[in-house]
Amino acid sequence: MKKTKTPAKKNALAYAPKNGYERISPAELKRCEEINKAYLEYIGKSKTEREAHDEAVVLLQAAGFTDMRINEKSGAKLKPGDKVYRSAEGKTLMAIVVGKKPLEAGMHIVGGHTDSPRIDLKQNPLYENSGLALLDTHYYGGIKKYQWVTIPLALHGVFVKPDGKTIKVNIGEDPGDPVLCITDLLPHLAADQYKKTIGEAIPGEGLDVVAGSIPSSEKDKKEKVKHNILSLLNKKYGVTEADFLSAELEIVPAAAPREAGLDRSMILAYGHDDRVCAWAGLKALLDLKGVPEYTSCVLLCDKEEVGSMGATGMASNLFENAASELLNLTSDTYSELTLKRMLHNSWMLSADVNALFDPMFPSVMEKRNSALLNHGVCVTKYTGARGKSGSSDASAEFMAHIRRIFDRDGVVWQTGELGKVDQGGGGTIAYLMARYGMQVVDCGVGLFSMHAPMELAGKLDIYMAYKGYLAFLKDGRK
Repeated sequence: MKKTKTPAKKNALAYAPKNGYERISPAELKRCEEINKAYLEYIGKSKTEREAHDEAVVLLQAAGFTDMRINEKSGAKLKPGDKVYRSAEGKTLMAIVVGKKPLEAGMHIVGGHTDSPRIDLKQNPLYENSGLALLDTHYYGGIKKYQWVTIPLALHGVFVKPDGKTIKVNIGEDPGDPVLCITDLLPHLAADQYKKTIGEAIPGEGLDVVAGSIPSSEKDKKEKVKHNILSLLNKKYGVTEADFLSAELEIVPAAAPREAGLDRSMILAYGHDDRVCAWAGLKALLDLKGVPEYTSCVLLCDKEEVGSMGATGMASNLFENAASELLNLTSDTYSELTLKRMLHNSWMLSADVNALFDPMFPSVMEKRNSALLNHGVCVTKYTGARGKSGSSDASAEFMAHIRRIFDRDGVVWQTGELGKVDQGGGGTIAYLMARYGMQVVDCGVGLFSMHAPMELAGKLDIYMAYKGYLAFLKDGRK
């Protein structure tokens, strides 16, 4: 019988990105909505890196993951199919499904971060001025300071007592809670403010938070409003002013994530950067079926927005140390050479967001090489600034592997850069992992209004990030 020749795809020679909603079936659209419903629940509970970590641990334990430190203490070896996680200071998290191949063959890693731009309280924050109790702050990460004034704000974080007791704080999220705010100058008196640049209009030291105005009834107190706030905190949390010295308290928007657009095609939320990619990677690992060929690993990192420094940032030896423990638990003999081979042979998706082409600001973007809303997960071959400064720049060979994996599993994807060549730029943790010699490329969800108090992401892009990460984690490199 003569074989029928398969007709060539129309315009197969050309590359033309297409809106993902025109490329998926009704059944997959239903799955897209299910994934985004789960993400909405997660992002609403996870406004700080500590909360994102704790919520991830709840999900991992519910899926049968156990703390790897139990094995480290007992010496019990891990075998293919075992599911474990390892925490660092309650902020950074590494979750693993042990694969069939020995670790020397490498891992498949999806790594995102769970810290987001915000405003932190200083170590000695509470003071009184002109009948107001105020909280002195220091902003964290790259923010546009003017965006944070006059909006409802919440206080999240922890006090840690000298005896080690941790007291969690969450004020401003429940409907019955009071909120906080930062004031701005009325336009009637803003003639001088209008002459300043956007970056200068609200100085860093001008982001102090209004905390109260009722004076204490105790007549012998000099700063009665401040004393009243301290009394309220002591009554609710059992803390004193000295406990601020060992606290981590963050000011975040007091707004719940919401579906956006009349067609409900988007999600408006605080902290998409980068909890949207971190969660999609975590969800992919949770949904991984069977035993993968290569050990699958998801990293939820801290400190990315301030350069990945510190004991819980990826510039530390945190990942390498955890990988050493994992290697020790999966083999009879441990060696530094095997560890180096393991790291070198690993593949990684640096799961971080990119900027979407915004028709309101076309002058800073080059449209043909920018990500578009709901056109799929964005693969970014290189980041950096101007002449690719600070970028790891993935190889063409690794890009081809990602194309094969995504196309095989029907992942809708696109490529993108972070703006025009000399316009600015940015970076992720990719270069920190590439130093081991592993193959790394940035891959994540595109956003509008990145680093703003509320960011906008497309539902289809979120779903395709999840689908792409799942395809990558289960891939056997064939």
